[in-house]
Amino acid sequence: MPTKTHQLSNEWQAFWLAVGFLTRIPMLARIDYSQKLMNQCSMYFPLVGLLLGASYAGLFALLNLAWSPLVCVLLVLCFHLFVTGAFHEDGLADSVDALGGGYTVEKRLEIMKDSRIGTYGTVALVMALGLKAALLMDAQSIWLAMLVAPAISRLTPLLLMAFLPYVTDPDKSKSKPVAEGFSRNRLLVSCGFTALVALAFSLWLPGLWLAAVTAIIAVALLWGWYLKQQLGGYTGDALGASVVFCELVFLLGL
Repeated sequence: MPTKTHQLSNEWQAFWLAVGFLTRIPMLARIDYSQKLMNQCSMYFPLVGLLLGASYAGLFALLNLAWSPLVCVLLVLCFHLFVTGAFHEDGLADSVDALGGGYTVEKRLEIMKDSRIGTYGTVALVMALGLKAALLMDAQSIWLAMLVAPAISRLTPLLLMAFLPYVTDPDKSKSKPVAEGFSRNRLLVSCGFTALVALAFSLWLPGLWLAAVTAIIAVALLWGWYLKQQLGGYTGDALGASVVFCELVFLLGL
């Protein structure tokens, strides 16, 4: 039976594995990689999102000392794309290309695996980034929106993993180890953490919790239903797209 110290060590490694999975930040811990550990790390996605959000809000506050809010927002978006490797945006582009250009499930999955970006993906990417910048500029509190949105949006892929089947070539997907054996008990922990974040920051901006709940549920249900209809389940790219969609809906709510 594993000791408490061993369990804490596993959780510490799972957290850093989540950091390494979602960002380009070096993992500051020795990782005893295993399939089980990869499964466990997804619980920390909203926490990693909150830490990213803290870096965005801090950078915005610093840049705002010298430049206009619009310039600061655009620079923070550039930093976001760099530190995450445009991970979720890549998923959005691939998903839209596949769902817009494929007429069968097999063709959609084939397009989704293609590293090249098409017209549909390019348009979706440009519009998503442009809309995100515009919504941040319209937010009552830009730094607060930057802080909370990444944490809120990274719960949505966990819901999709919990309630939809995985449908792609398992040997060629980065998300497959995360998706397999996903624990709903750990999903409850992630939901609880995200709820606490939304409620805590509602003290600064009343109604934030409602925007958060609406965004998470709406995207999980609508995007999940669409994926079920078009693909029969989700792929890693579709999970990345869900993060972008949830952020946009959340910012619209704010």
